[in-house]
Amino acid sequence: MIEGRVQRIAGPIIRVAGLSGAGLFDVVEVGEKRIIGEVVRLEGTEAVIQVYEDDTGMRIGAAASSTGRPLSVRLGPGLIGTIYDGIQRPLEFLFKQSGAFMDPGARGEPLDASRLWRFTPDPGLAEQIARGALPEVRPGAVLGTVQETARIQCKIMVPPNFQGGTLMELVPEGEYTCDAVIGRTAQGEEIPLAHWWPVRTPRPNGKRLAPDEPLVTGERVIDVFFPLSKGGTAAIPGGFGTGKTMTQHAIAKWCDADVIIYIGCGERGNEMTDVLTEFPHLIDPQTGRSLMERTILIANTSNMPVAAREVSIYTGVTLAEFYRDMGYHVAIMADSTSRWAEALRELSGRMEEMPAEEGFPAYLPTRLAEFYERAGRVRTLSGAEGSVSIIGAVSPPGGDFSEPVTQHTKRFIRCFWALDRDLANARHYPAISWLDSYSEYAEEVKPWWERVNPAWPQVRQQALDLLKKEQRLAEIVRLIGPDALPDDQRLILLTAEIIKDGFLQQNSFDPVDMYCVPSKQVRLLELIMEFHERAQRCIKLGAPLIKITALKGSKGMFFLREQLSRLKSEIKNDDPQGFGEFEGHLRGALEELERTYRTRGAL
Repeated sequence: MIEGRVQRIAGPIIRVAGLSGAGLFDVVEVGEKRIIGEVVRLEGTEAVIQVYEDDTGMRIGAAASSTGRPLSVRLGPGLIGTIYDGIQRPLEFLFKQSGAFMDPGARGEPLDASRLWRFTPDPGLAEQIARGALPEVRPGAVLGTVQETARIQCKIMVPPNFQGGTLMELVPEGEYTCDAVIGRTAQGEEIPLAHWWPVRTPRPNGKRLAPDEPLVTGERVIDVFFPLSKGGTAAIPGGFGTGKTMTQHAIAKWCDADVIIYIGCGERGNEMTDVLTEFPHLIDPQTGRSLMERTILIANTSNMPVAAREVSIYTGVTLAEFYRDMGYHVAIMADSTSRWAEALRELSGRMEEMPAEEGFPAYLPTRLAEFYERAGRVRTLSGAEGSVSIIGAVSPPGGDFSEPVTQHTKRFIRCFWALDRDLANARHYPAISWLDSYSEYAEEVKPWWERVNPAWPQVRQQALDLLKKEQRLAEIVRLIGPDALPDDQRLILLTAEIIKDGFLQQNSFDPVDMYCVPSKQVRLLELIMEFHERAQRCIKLGAPLIKITALKGSKGMFFLREQLSRLKSEIKNDDPQGFGEFEGHLRGALEELERTYRTRGAL
């Protein structure tokens, strides 16, 4: 162990003499309380350390010692359902130990060392060892399984940083702690139930695959208009109060990922408290059990040390890669990367580095790229298929999308869900702007959607084009009023309102509308666009728009256009035939109107 003495203290940045033999990014323990830090720069005989805890009371001359290993997280059964801070300390355990405020130097095992897990060895490997035909195992090989939760089966694999070789021993089925060795190779490697992995080092994979399968979120504006692939990257930028956190909550609850990792990175304490109190009570719609049985929470609020905030996203993505390597699809919610960038800015200032635009360090784009590039859909070392999808919230000051974090983030993501303050003020949720948002995954997921409904690409493009036309007409309407427009242009305004109210807007308190299956999403939009096309033909034949808006719905209770907006709540996800009656009435009413005016034209 290399030891040194503290020479200078500047907030979370400490200079230590005598640690010249330490490696970059090695973990260091500083002072009597053994505060955890990390070597971020080496200058001659001095090491610059950023500490992850409150160092109030630290003195010049205090002892510091290097552990000789980089900052790492422990990976094994027991991660699911746990609440950690940015450096994988279990917050529930530390709360019982020191109360509401964590003591500097507080320690807690990332995985409960006393808990027993039932390990079931791989039958094929166990059978080969029993008859003396010792198998060869490589990194990523699955040696057995542990049932971590009712939904998640933790696969115990040869760690990627092991060499592997001839498997000499594999323990029988039984209950073991995380410290137990469950296998040994002829090369002398002991394979544990849980292992350590450095957070800044991406876990290797076999092959990267094309992101051609969407991450279904149940949010129509996302899935149909701006889809995100499994293994894709997305950003949700928006000012205060536009619904970034609530959009991420909805995606976390309803998306078809197997594992959710929620990183509260520098957010306000009350927002993170809501997450910590609500998530354990939310029900996973796919299993009917607690959502926490597929969720890991990382809480690093704005009043916690900034250095831990900076490393928290690396901790989260490393946990995600661990489950990806088992063949699971993992979704990361990072809320928010702006607070993470602010932590970088503060640490950079403390280290007296040259600032770039708006005071952020010049390496901000590099750090953002390092984070987002760890997403992807891959073939794992064991041959399974898994993915890590990253959805990062961005909080630009004043909602200004031209600020550095938003602009640099756009360079490294392929899906941009821009939140609009006017929509949020109008209580239109999700407040995702259909004019400023985009998705580069639309072409790649097109074959998947065409298997759901071949009409998807056509109606999607028609609806987007119509909304753009409506935006241009809205500027004219503000000057001269809607009555001055011809009927064909007023029809565009009418259909756009139906799309906004009956398709894009979603009610999270409505038991039917809170989640929408892909087939229902396309059918809703398909019916709206069919209404527009048929109404357009009637207007060309001379029918006034007022005749179209006066058409009654299938049950006679509402006008046809009103019923179109209500279908989202009236037809359940498991009732695809429910569209039949309305579709027949829609076509019949507009065809009759079309025949009437076609006959008049012939006369």
